Amino acid sequence: MAGKTAGLEDLSVAFVMEPVAAADWLIPAPVVFCLLAGSVLLMLRKRTDLQPLIAIPALVILSALTLGLLAHVVINGTATMTMGRWLPPFGISFTVDALGAFFAATSSLVALAAGIYGRSDVDHSGQRYGFYPFLLLIMAGVLGAFMTGDIFNLYVWFEVLLISSFGLLVLGSERSQLDGGVKYAFLNLIATTLFLVATGYLYGLFGTLNMADIAVKASELRAAAPLMTLVTLFLLAFAMKAAAFPVNFWLPASYHTPKLVVSALFAGLLTKVGIYALLRILGMLFPVERLELSYIIAIAAALTMVLGVLGALAQNDIRRSMGFLVVSGIGVMMAGLAIGSPAGLSGTIFYAAHSMVVMTALYFAIGIGAQLGGSFMLTSAGGLYARNATLAFVTLMLFLSVSGLPPFSGFWPKVMLVKASLDIGAWWLAGAILVTGLLTTITVGRIWALAYWRPAQAEAAEQAAAQTLPAGAVAALAGLVILTIGAGIWPEPVMVLVQDAARGLIDPSAYVLSVFPGEVPQ
Repeated sequence: MAGKTAGLEDLSVAFVMEPVAAADWLIPAPVVFCLLAGSVLLMLRKRTDLQPLIAIPALVILSALTLGLLAHVVINGTATMTMGRWLPPFGISFTVDALGAFFAATSSLVALAAGIYGRSDVDHSGQRYGFYPFLLLIMAGVLGAFMTGDIFNLYVWFEVLLISSFGLLVLGSERSQLDGGVKYAFLNLIATTLFLVATGYLYGLFGTLNMADIAVKASELRAAAPLMTLVTLFLLAFAMKAAAFPVNFWLPASYHTPKLVVSALFAGLLTKVGIYALLRILGMLFPVERLELSYIIAIAAALTMVLGVLGALAQNDIRRSMGFLVVSGIGVMMAGLAIGSPAGLSGTIFYAAHSMVVMTALYFAIGIGAQLGGSFMLTSAGGLYARNATLAFVTLMLFLSVSGLPPFSGFWPKVMLVKASLDIGAWWLAGAILVTGLLTTITVGRIWALAYWRPAQAEAAEQAAAQTLPAGAVAALAGLVILTIGAGIWPEPVMVLVQDAARGLIDPSAYVLSVFPGEVPQ
């Protein structure tokens, strides 16, 4: 009896004994804050007058928290906080490196812009049905996915964002929204099931779901365990969530149906969580298997980007065209994953952050344009330049940015990816990126020429005469445009950050040491 008591007194065998540094509370703070703010807003959902007054300041605080976390990671390196103080891998860790912190900060700024834009786009009914609570809860899922150091918890955060996104998708309960929502939910549930199967398989092979622990053990198990099967399952699941070819058909079928601010939020954030998971699992945990699958990933990337932009070119509805451009951008990001070099991964991370900002801003711009012109259809739109030259100029800048032309944020990651492709001799992949850029320019040029430059039809001009632009929507759009211009004309800080993030994926030593101090990965 005495011996058992003596053993239990040595708590350091099972627990983290060092006190948590004050700055490390920043690691779980954004997720916890989103859950608390979302719960408060859910309880007050009938007070639609209070919803934006609470949600927008909450999103400002969330942005400050994630920017503070990014500064903490840049200054001090990868940070870990283990829940309940149980030693990992038994305790569940939140581990934030440059990649997770950068994506978290960017997504929070996008969510803040969506919250501001939503004030003019979502009516009282939409707020009553939970627009702002769902917005905070979807951010809990997105940030949790970027910060967790545990595969099963990555699955849990995917579920949180999937449930919240489905709530946002059917906001309004219109027939087209329900139709798009069913397609979205059905395909994502298949992907989630594949993810869960792969997670169970992973635990069976490794006996752990801690990412740092897996990074250490992967080299030991590679000769005996069927890791290629495991990684292929993860690739299929996350490719479906990221909307990569050939499992991308759900996205254009659903992204044009919800409220415009919801489409903007989805286009900016949701597919990037799939890209993040591909980078984390294939890029960091299983680099050897990623290399063996690189040719398949590269072909899927090229087909995704080219077929996506051809789909965009064929559309008459501007929202559907934007949905296909989201798909095309996913192909560009997957090209960097296929290359796998520091330059390739850096380009993917830069392009993902650029896409978060620019695709959200583009949806905002076409939403404001539809308010002025009265239609999303190219056959009936026109005259937007004459009605508001500033909006036409801002939209043109966003179109040039999404095409990858200088001096906007889309230019630099495409240069990085083209160079990385040529460095490994994948000239056809570089050609696909360049051809996609050309076709994207033609696509957005066609939209601008028809909807903005072409004179308006007389009937539409009369209907739009009384339209005034909501200040909040304009402010949200302006904030995102400033970000894309800033990253384009002063890309150095972003490049330093994405290169640091890419190095962390290729060499996970800092990540492992953050979770297991003193242990060096093989």
